[in-house]
Amino acid sequence: MRDILLLLRPRLLSLKNSSSSQSVEQLRVRFYLFGAIGLAFWAGIFAIFFRVLVYFQGVEGFGDILAKKLLSMVFITFFALLIFSSIITSLSKLYLSKDLMLVHSLPVTPVSIFVARWLESTFDSSWMVFLYSLPVFLSYGIVYHAGVTFYLTVAAALIALCLIASALSATVVSLAGMALPAGRLRTAFVLLGFMLFLVLLLSFRLMRPEQLVDPDAFRSLIQYFRTLQTPGSPFLPTTWVYDAVVASLFENPAAVGLHLALAWSFVLSLFSIMTWVAGLTYFPGFSKSQATTERLFTLSPRSRVLSGLFSSLFTGPTRAFVLKEIRTFFRDQTQWPQVFLLGALIIIYLYNFSVLPLERAPVKTIFLQNIISFLNMGLAAFVLTAIAARFVYPAVSMEGDAFWIVRSSPISIGTFLRIKFAIYFVPLLILTETLTIVTNLLLHVTPFMMVLSSVTVFFMVPGVVGMGVGLGAAYPDFQSENPAQSVTSFGGLLFMILCAGFIAVVIVLEAGPVYEIFMAGYRGRSISFFQWVWLSASFVTVLAVCLAATIIPMRFGRRRLGL
Repeated sequence: MRDILLLLRPRLLSLKNSSSSQSVEQLRVRFYLFGAIGLAFWAGIFAIFFRVLVYFQGVEGFGDILAKKLLSMVFITFFALLIFSSIITSLSKLYLSKDLMLVHSLPVTPVSIFVARWLESTFDSSWMVFLYSLPVFLSYGIVYHAGVTFYLTVAAALIALCLIASALSATVVSLAGMALPAGRLRTAFVLLGFMLFLVLLLSFRLMRPEQLVDPDAFRSLIQYFRTLQTPGSPFLPTTWVYDAVVASLFENPAAVGLHLALAWSFVLSLFSIMTWVAGLTYFPGFSKSQATTERLFTLSPRSRVLSGLFSSLFTGPTRAFVLKEIRTFFRDQTQWPQVFLLGALIIIYLYNFSVLPLERAPVKTIFLQNIISFLNMGLAAFVLTAIAARFVYPAVSMEGDAFWIVRSSPISIGTFLRIKFAIYFVPLLILTETLTIVTNLLLHVTPFMMVLSSVTVFFMVPGVVGMGVGLGAAYPDFQSENPAQSVTSFGGLLFMILCAGFIAVVIVLEAGPVYEIFMAGYRGRSISFFQWVWLSASFVTVLAVCLAATIIPMRFGRRRLGL
């Protein structure tokens, strides 16, 4: 136990020093920014579940059944998220951390190292799920007027669920580490996890849940309600914690003790099994993880030709950096599963527009089509922001410890950032324009809306990409083991907030002029001179905002990165 506490001490000291090494002003800004964003999400989750539970209470005969079924789904969802997060975190902590060579040279046993790293990975993979599940249970407690026992039971059940998920994941990772080097193992787990997520997502979407609002399906919905009382499997950990929470919610102390005892006894048993497995497999698996892994994908001859054509637009050192960026993307095994996920989400995004029941809406179809098309510009821009947060913002941080090569190369920081901008601008522009044009074709919008949305998106894409590259350069993280996680830092949150504000400003500036032009065409009347002046000023302002969003962050990032 003493060895484990000693191994955990650097983590605790690093948390303390990270706050003391920053200025009071930086700490205050980060505290208010992160606090406001976290509180907003927390309040939103609470409001949604509180509203749903109050509505369920008004459904006679089914209210409590629906609330229990929702709670069961919440536990299953949380457990699935914990399992996936714990696998990735355990793999990084146990096999891929940069300080493991130093740690394994200490006079401590491999099992002590394993347990200390397991505790770290448990906290890292569980704290967010634990924190943002609290408003869900708070809403249940308020609606059902639960006492203190309910909240204590929820805390004990959630901690047990987090420990079970982390222990299962660590055991699986340590066993798999004996069969594959950790580099390949990480790729296999990431691919498997994303494939599972895609299958679940596609299966749910193909069930067409929008049919639940169809009155013709109401009779089958009643038949579905009759199956809601089917109990879960008694062998699943989620069933034990669910039964404990439900028993405390409806004041059944004996059942609470039984199900919590089942959950915590399984935690202790699983901990014993995990440490026994770790004693046999962890150090041999760690030794295998030091082997060099093969690439998951290589550039095909056709891809080499395309990359060569693209890089031929540049010369000298700039061309070398362009080729380096393209090859780095193809060599990074963690990028490809996310590309596959992105493709599936785009298909679902377009499919949602194809099944919209516009003809049943009480509003005239021509109005509804163009309203949805206009709002879709903002939605497509938010999709662009999410993609840029994953790929564009960490682009500078991806240089890692090799950033000194960039600083010593014969190109300026400004040229380096412009290369990053060009690499991501072209594919993201094609993607966003495809989303916009295809959805407009599915909606059968007017030619004016087709041109307006395409042109607006064309000018919004460089703004989002410019903010991603510029703020990523202003707040880089070259020491992170996973640069993609830099988006959760102060700079990443600032990037997402500014992008949301940028999109909102563009939509608001164009809303009035678009309405006036559309109504003038629909009613067959002309636009006055003063209206033309207002329309022109609005669109010119939109252009100026887009240019500012592109140029200012790039210059800011160049100054910060060049220091």
